Amino acid sequence: MRSLTATAVVLLSAAALSAQAQAPTPAAPSSTAEPTAPVTPAAEVRPSFADWLDGVRQEAAGRGISAATIATTLSDIPEPLPVVLERDRAQAETVLALETYINRRLTTTLIRRGRDMAARHKGLLDRIGDEYGVPPRIIAGIWGVESNFGAFSGTRPTVAALATLAYDPRRSALFRRELFNALEIVDRGDIEPARLRGSWAGAMGQPQFMPSSYLQFAVDYDKDGRRDIWATPDDVFASIGNYLKGHGWQAGQPWVREVRVSREVSQRVAADVARRSGSCGARRDMTVPLTLTEWQKIGVRTMAGRALPGTSQRASLVSGSSRAFLVFDNYDALLEYNCSNAYALSVVLLGERLAGGAPTPAQPAPARRQAPRRRS
Repeated sequence: MRSLTATAVVLLSAAALSAQAQAPTPAAPSSTAEPTAPVTPAAEVRPSFADWLDGVRQEAAGRGISAATIATTLSDIPEPLPVVLERDRAQAETVLALETYINRRLTTTLIRRGRDMAARHKGLLDRIGDEYGVPPRIIAGIWGVESNFGAFSGTRPTVAALATLAYDPRRSALFRRELFNALEIVDRGDIEPARLRGSWAGAMGQPQFMPSSYLQFAVDYDKDGRRDIWATPDDVFASIGNYLKGHGWQAGQPWVREVRVSREVSQRVAADVARRSGSCGARRDMTVPLTLTEWQKIGVRTMAGRALPGTSQRASLVSGSSRAFLVFDNYDALLEYNCSNAYALSVVLLGERLAGGAPTPAQPAPARRQAPRRRS
């Protein structure tokens, strides 16, 4: 799902203390005036869910959404969905350790099914991979992690889930926009309301696109007039490839290389190599990019214990408690899909297993390079 997770950092107490410290000091009363009691600001009054939903209906109409779509999608949501809020507070990518998340994801059953499905769709995956410049193993890895290769893409009613999260004050503006995007998708006839189901966060279809990502990147690859990411493999694979290409994936460039980092080297990296910045927590959990030559000098080695290539190619280091990875520019496109190192590395490692790689691949194979056959 595309990009809704990050490491939670709770600073409410510090913020409250800071606000108190910065608040202006009330002026002392004049000698002739009676002392006044302190004024307590009125608490913000939130509308009931029903009243709030009425406002959504009015805004939807103002945006040009048809009355039929509004009635069909927003008429049967009596209250926020508690399970959605529970899931929002306990996302696996932010709660589980890196290695634990990867091990739980990359099960023998998932890999076995993935190899069967990748073999079944090999011709289509190769063709789409060539066209968008994204290796088939990466497309298949996302497909597998997001929906178990199309077997399960969620059961939550998308509009109700988005309405719940839009009403919740934590990220209301974000999910309110996604709610209206979902209404637009229904209004355009891309999917029947009854079939519009997905994850607790409103992610849809086999690639688990948020509605905004669907509107921007979904592809009608089979040219049947609908961008069907729910049931059509052509559209599913092309949409994943188009998303990654649209977020900077470069054909023929590496993405991840697992490496060996001793405890001593890990301590050296923590002390001497700065971290990246930005709004994505996964990026803040990795180092700034260094050349492979620089990583070699620091002491990072291949999984076989040999020297890294002495090149100027740049990579950041991502480390868990027992595994470490050098990640290249293409890795950032995976973080645009989901801002979680656990997620992105699971995609990569699953893709390697589907392509016949070892459980801990030392180096990714180069991407296929071929002129596109057609554009969608």
